[in-house]
Amino acid sequence: MNKVTSPGHTDQTAPAGVRRRPSVIPEMGESTDRLESLRQEEYLQRAAQAAARLSEEIGRPLTFQVVTFGCQMNARDSEKLTGILLQAGLQPTEEEGADVVIFNTCTIRDNADQRLFGRLGRVSHQKRLNPIMKTAVCGCMTQEPGNVDKLRRSYPFVDLIFGTHNLFRFPEYLYRLLSGEKHIVELWEGTDRIVETLPVKRLYPFKSGVNITFGCNNFCTYCIVPYVRGRERSRTAEEILEEVRRLAADGVTEIMLLGQNVNSYGNDLEDSISFPELCRRVCRTEGIKRVRFMTPHPKDLSDELIEVIRTEPVMARHIHLPLQSGSTEILRRMNRRYTKDQYLELALKIRDRLPDVALSTDIIVGFPGETDADVEDTLDVIRRVSFDNAFTFIFSPRRGTPAAQLEDTSSEADIHRRFDAVLRQVQTCARARTRALEGQVMEGLVEEVNRQQAGYVTARLSNNLLVHIPGDASMIGQYLPIRLEDCRGFYYFGKTEECNG
Repeated sequence: MNKVTSPGHTDQTAPAGVRRRPSVIPEMGESTDRLESLRQEEYLQRAAQAAARLSEEIGRPLTFQVVTFGCQMNARDSEKLTGILLQAGLQPTEEEGADVVIFNTCTIRDNADQRLFGRLGRVSHQKRLNPIMKTAVCGCMTQEPGNVDKLRRSYPFVDLIFGTHNLFRFPEYLYRLLSGEKHIVELWEGTDRIVETLPVKRLYPFKSGVNITFGCNNFCTYCIVPYVRGRERSRTAEEILEEVRRLAADGVTEIMLLGQNVNSYGNDLEDSISFPELCRRVCRTEGIKRVRFMTPHPKDLSDELIEVIRTEPVMARHIHLPLQSGSTEILRRMNRRYTKDQYLELALKIRDRLPDVALSTDIIVGFPGETDADVEDTLDVIRRVSFDNAFTFIFSPRRGTPAAQLEDTSSEADIHRRFDAVLRQVQTCARARTRALEGQVMEGLVEEVNRQQAGYVTARLSNNLLVHIPGDASMIGQYLPIRLEDCRGFYYFGKTEECNG
């Protein structure tokens, strides 16, 4: 077993002042996680006291802002950060220059890094205007040592840097910040701890993400996630279902089960139920009306899961099935561990057995070594599957991944030409799939007031399609029958069935 490092230990390979701990902690189990939770609850109380003292000194409540980059798991992490800050007595604000500003980062693509650095560039000026302002950077980007070095060198005004593995210790870091400590850098190379009992402030009162796994074992050659999120760790089914029951009792009706590869749920646990069985049990939880999941890996999506979606009406009629490339050779270089034909077999099986289910995907164009013929394979898959939606990206090399070392002879012009061809084909298929629903009545969950169209609210259908309907804030959180009347390409304007008489 690995030894737990002492709190004062500093890794000699880390930059000066950076506390970088080795992967921990195989001997830690549920009881230790509970003790850690109690410890952080105590720090949260201390943080609240420190915040109260500062508020009294400046004559107003302390404010905060959490800025989120990245995926649904990052969004869920930000809900935890927000919940902790609220319980400490700070108040949220949309204005720049809050007393505590946290940037929860993503590192999947370079543009996320650049957006962060752009925001940090404005913080220096804001801190001059607000001397008590505290700035923190956390999330996936901070797990890369080179990025931490850049933050410390170019943005020395950042007060706190911490990573994905020790986010649950934020109450402790917040207390230290509010007590006057500066330049806190706390990074772990890994952890076996799962601490999910700290405060959470949900973005929506009627829907919530629920983490079921953390980390990833797939090591796709282009992806940094296994290096910054660590190896797969599953929560027990009992803990997940208890959280779902608590959420349902608090008014949540839609659950999103979250993991880097949800199909791998339970592989690291003894005597665990399967992911499809977990979905079935969540569906049958009293009060839950819709269950989604994100993200499955095509190599692991089973017939059992397809059957659960077919037979459980609570399961959302939407599957996000990342393709990445339609070329078997490029898929091999990506280490995706399926071929073009295997992907097509699975996608067409879903189309056959679940005809009402929308299929969305991710596609990368410009992977090193990709040719026109490879892209033609991708276009062939798009045409044959006819995706309802796709997130299409140009390859962005990430330092530390095998793909970043690969050479590519394609010109930038060729890559953009291929990208445009893929995007056009995706849009053609998606428009046709969306238009085919015109005139149908489908159930939608009203999520928010429409910010662009006065007098309208926006609802999300089970198949993930957005529909704008006449209404007001009183309708938010309701499930309504909606007639799809006016197709606008990738979304609809419609009316509730009652409005049509």
